[in-house]
Amino acid sequence: MKNKKNIKLELSETERKNLRKNKIKKSEILEYASDELAVLLNVSEIRAKEIFALADFQQIPSIGIEFAKDLVFLGYYRIEDLNGKSGAELTDQYEKKKGYKTDPCVEDQFRLVVDFAKNRDYSKKWWDFSNDRKKYRIEIGYPKDRPKINWTEALNVRKRSC
Repeated sequence: MKNKKNIKLELSETERKNLRKNKIKKSEILEYASDELAVLLNVSEIRAKEIFALADFQQIPSIGIEFAKDLVFLGYYRIEDLNGKSGAELTDQYEKKKGYKTDPCVEDQFRLVVDFAKNRDYSKKWWDFSNDRKKYRIEIGYPKDRPKINWTEALNVRKRSC
């Protein structure tokens, strides 16, 4: 059963107007190819791919707009692009690209999206992967070149717990 959740998109006023003009609801974005969206929304092909990706990734249970943006930040634009990837390796790449250690919950989300790309299991949530992550990191650890600064320091925010 597909996850029917409210898709959040950060659209410009012009993009919203073009959606309305073309009678397209945010929930219908995935019914269009990105090249069609580019024409309908009068945006670049890359922006259309980004909009499509943000909607696509939010179809995964417990994944919202912020993590969808993280996946685009890493260069992914479709759920299928994550098939065969490793949640741990994606986390390591993400931390290197960001320049700081991320919250462990983020790795759980990477593990979820990789699992979802393979299995399309709508019953799993990110927190279902916490024990796997903990076991893996105890056994394998982190890369030697992992950033030293923590995300709470880099972003100057209070630490949340998983």
